[in-house]
Formats: sequence, structure tokens, C-alpha cells
Amino acid sequence: MALGQRTSQRQDELWIAKDQIVRGPGHPFYRRLNEIFDEAGFDRWVEGRCRRFYAKAGRPGIPPGVYFRMLMIGYFEGLDSERGIAWRCADSLALRAFLGYGLTDSTPDHSTLSVIRNRIDVETHGEIFGWILERLDEHGLIKGKTIGIDATTLEANAALRSLVRRDTGESYQTFLKALAKESGIQTPTRQELAQLDRTRQGKGSNQHWYNPNDPDAKITKMKDGRTHLAHKAEHAVDMETGATLAVTVQPANRGDTKSIDTTLIGAMQNLEEIGLEAQEVVADKGYHSKRIVRTLMEVGLRSYISEPKRGRQQWHNQEREREAVYGNRRRIKRNRGKALLRRRGELLERPFAHCYETGAMRRTHLRGHEKILKRLLIHVAASNLSLLMRTLFGIGKPKVLQGLAEKVLAALRGLCRLLEEVIGRCALEPSPSLARIPIRLTIAS
Repeated sequence: MALGQRTSQRQDELWIAKDQIVRGPGHPFYRRLNEIFDEAGFDRWVEGRCRRFYAKAGRPGIPPGVYFRMLMIGYFEGLDSERGIAWRCADSLALRAFLGYGLTDSTPDHSTLSVIRNRIDVETHGEIFGWILERLDEHGLIKGKTIGIDATTLEANAALRSLVRRDTGESYQTFLKALAKESGIQTPTRQELAQLDRTRQGKGSNQHWYNPNDPDAKITKMKDGRTHLAHKAEHAVDMETGATLAVTVQPANRGDTKSIDTTLIGAMQNLEEIGLEAQEVVADKGYHSKRIVRTLMEVGLRSYISEPKRGRQQWHNQEREREAVYGNRRRIKRNRGKALLRRRGELLERPFAHCYETGAMRRTHLRGHEKILKRLLIHVAASNLSLLMRTLFGIGKPKVLQGLAEKVLAALRGLCRLLEEVIGRCALEPSPSLARIPIRLTIAS
């Protein structure tokens, strides 16, 4: 066979026969996922839910099922921006097949995704989330007895240097220069401004500063200790299966004891729609307060919330609060309470890692809580689909199949070496009993 040489310019064929077009084998993960959608009638159902957002006449638009699938691809492929999702879908034959597009069809671009997102309201995105929860419930992946609550921060698509004063509207740099002139520095340098800002008290106050590009973003400290403009994402998770029952986006400076109400109500409503009822709530010490444990007790929910060390408390005219706090304290000291608090770290941190680390949503590219929540609802719904796929087919993400052939070949090589060893031992012994030869085969996953 002669060496082939690549030419810098190539004349494309004007006409290509259909049977000569090279077709990819597709991706087994996305084929199985489409089978689940087809069996449950996802496309017809979602088109019926979204029909009111489209005109009755005119050029046909992008099917809603394609839009929601593309947002799910963002989770499965680890793509953070809609621009990256659109580029990946246009480039991949497997994703084209998943979306139902041929080689001659143009896939939606990122601006089309933005238009559809603005057209479909957040309630419909929540209905898609609930529809996937129903699919999980059909396969026994929703128990609903014990709900775990936890939150994390998402970096906003806004910069601290763009902050402006709420009262005067002046920028941060203008404010620092005015402070420098008051301190005697008429022409301050950037280093002097940075030194002045570093030693100033109360400089990161959300009461005095906001970002005009994203007013919903709040100044907060991230998990790694850096200060950024951020949002707060809070999850409610089924503590028996790991399925996410609800997700909310709230201001980053809102305390856990205030944000838990919205998330817990959303989780209980989603459980009610599938005919289940919660009985217990598990959370860390950031959610502990007299009001929270009393409210949970009054609505019939047993609380397992870690209690921080606050010293001796006063209970004057707070008999119901004392009863609730003491009951929670007794429960977390029992074996079941200790087991639930141990599982809380595992089952609540795992969705965060899947959605925001490998799922690439730690930094948002959208602005405004409503837009972020629309993207996040489908993103977390794809995480629930990953749990369903892992249960049915043993594979939760398409990237799990990468390197699978090499693993199979390595296992076959190990089996061949073991057989050679057994045959060699049989040749050394005249009449060995194969039943007496210990055979051990270990295949690393």
C-alpha cells in the first residue's frame, strides 16, 4: 500500500449518491435515551404543553423536544454555554441523530436557543422536570419518605469591577478615587487604590453595591474562599435513591434558614403530583433555627438537622420551639439520625459534583434568576435521567463508554494469561485434577 499524501485543496463532489454517504454508528447511550422518550411519548406531550407559546400560522419553528434535548446535552457532554452546545450538536453525527437531524439539515444555533428559552415560561420548564420525575417513579427510583436539603453557590456572569453604588450610581473605581483624594492622594495609582481598598472595612456590602448587568447577582464568598458575584442553587434530594426532587435559584446572600422554605415546598409539590408524601427532612447545621424546626414539626415532618453549638438558650414563651428543638436533638443522637446525617454528605454532594463540576454549570452564562432557573431545571432533570439510565442500562453518561474497548481487551488478555498458566501447570503434573487448581480472575473496573 502506497503512502497517501494530504492535499491542501480538495475539489468537493457536486453530486453524492445517498448510499455513498458515510454514516456514523450513532451513540448507544443516546439511542437508549431516545427509546425511553419514544416509549413515554415525550415529544408529543411536550409539543402539547408548548403549543400556546407558538403562533398558529407561519413558518414551522424548532420543535420543543429538540430544544430540551439540547439543554440536556449540556449536562451529558459537560458544556457550560449554549454557544458550545450548538457547536457540538452541529459537529457530532451522534448528537444529530439524537436530535433527529440529517446531514443536510441545519441544527439550531445558540441565538435560536435563546429565543425559545425566552418564549417558554419557567413553569413549563418545571413541568418537564416533573415529567422526568414521573419516569423515575415508574421504575421505583422515587421513595419520597426522606428529603435532604443543601445549597451551593454558582458564579454569576458579572464582574466585581462593574459594581455601582445604589444611592449615587457611581462606579467602584470612581468611588475609590474619591476616597483616595479625601485621604490626601490626589493622583492615586492602581496599586495605591488596591491598597486602599484592601484595608477598607465593609467594602463588599450588597446594601450599597449592585451590578447593573445582573441585579440578581450578589456579592458572596465562594467555596474556594474567593469573593465573587454569585447565585445560590438549592437542591432537595431523595435520601433513599439520590434523585433530585426540586431545585431553586435564590440570592446568594440569602441565609439557609430563609431559602429552605421555597425548596421544600417545591419538593413536596412534586411528590404530591406523583402520589407520594414526605415524612422526614435532613439538613446540615446551617438550616437549624427555632422557626425551622417548629414549622417542620407543625406540618408533620420529622427533622434531622445538625444543631450548632450556641450555648444555653432562653425559652421564655417559646414552649413549641423548645419542644421542636429538643425533639430534633433526640433524633439526631439516635442510630437512625446518625446514619441519615452520614448519608447526607454523600447523597447531597454527589448531585452537586455531577451538575456543577462535571456538568460544567459552576459558572453561569445567563443573567437573571428566571433564565438561570430555566436552564438549571433541565440540567438537573438530565441528572435524574442519568440515574434512570444507570439503573436500566448500567451507564449514566455517554462518556462512560470512552475507553470501554480497551478495558475489555485488557480483561481478555488477563484471561488468556490465566489460561496459559493453567495449561502450563497441567503439563507439569501428569494427571492433575482441574477442580483442585485454584483459579482467580480479577478485572479492574
